Amino acid sequence: MGPDNTLDEQAPKHQRRIRYKGTHPKNFKEKYKELEPDKYADDVAKIIQKGNTPAGMHISICVKEILEFLQITPGQTGLDATLGYGGHTLEMLKCLNSEGRLYALDVDPFELPRTKARLERLGYGPEILEIKQMNFAQIDQVAAESGLFNFVLADLGVSSMQIDNPDRGFSFKTEGPLDLRLNPDMGYSAANRLQKMTTDELQYMLIENADEPHAEAIARAITASIKKGIRISTTTALRNIIRDALKLVPKISEDEIKKSCQRCFQALRIDINNEFEVLDEFLEKLPGILASGGRVAILTFHSGEDRRVKKSFKRFLREGVYSEIAPDPIRASAEECHINSRARSAKLRWAIKA
Repeated sequence: MGPDNTLDEQAPKHQRRIRYKGTHPKNFKEKYKELEPDKYADDVAKIIQKGNTPAGMHISICVKEILEFLQITPGQTGLDATLGYGGHTLEMLKCLNSEGRLYALDVDPFELPRTKARLERLGYGPEILEIKQMNFAQIDQVAAESGLFNFVLADLGVSSMQIDNPDRGFSFKTEGPLDLRLNPDMGYSAANRLQKMTTDELQYMLIENADEPHAEAIARAITASIKKGIRISTTTALRNIIRDALKLVPKISEDEIKKSCQRCFQALRIDINNEFEVLDEFLEKLPGILASGGRVAILTFHSGEDRRVKKSFKRFLREGVYSEIAPDPIRASAEECHINSRARSAKLRWAIKA
């Protein structure tokens, strides 16, 4: 009888990493060191020190300021309404020191299990951390299980992992499907959404969601392309339409065109994911899930979000629901902005339940 080769047949074959041209990888999937931060910690640290965010990673913003305000103590119950990469979550768990409980929510079916596995490897399992795939507008459902929260954090920024991965279609900088959904299993992709919009609807969306100054020209160019039978199915296709439309604007700079592209993708993403409606629902339910003296901190990244948080906090302060709110937004330090350019637009607001 010959040797048993069963184990050899079942063993996975060695997979060579993707080769790239030149001395440094440029495409997302080629950046094998950045995508394995546990294995290449020194390389990742050098990238961060240069002021860049490693591919597949997210650098949490205003961590020090958030923790100073939340004043987390062991034994408390808390909620991270937007889990993402889990950077803020990890720091809050450290403050709990294995006593108490933290709930964390996210709608992204791709990043949630990765973050959960990462935190479990660090020793934070279900005995202290409860992770749920759900929208933060459903916080009342979580509170029905957990009881009232002593502290809540909501980071409204899109994670760097989502932006940098071209397969998700969040960035105009790289070729990818025009999707923009935080949960690709639900709703319409951005490509499908554009097919159904009129010029007026598109113009209104660009102004309402991103304060786009060239909304009319961009809206006309997009709908004109669709009327010609062109399906805008990729990120670069949309970017090129925006660029071509704005090149007709007198004395417009390349930097202005780039900013308009960025705002248009932001506006579409907000629309596709109903971000403002979800935020409004979250803010309305928020006081009802906070214990007396409970603290909430919210990080926003553009004026539309910040206006809503500011308005809600002020209303509930007037009504006596909150005892205190941030008089002004807290901004990331110059040092943090140097290390992480995505921190520049961040505004932190807080409130305390009466």
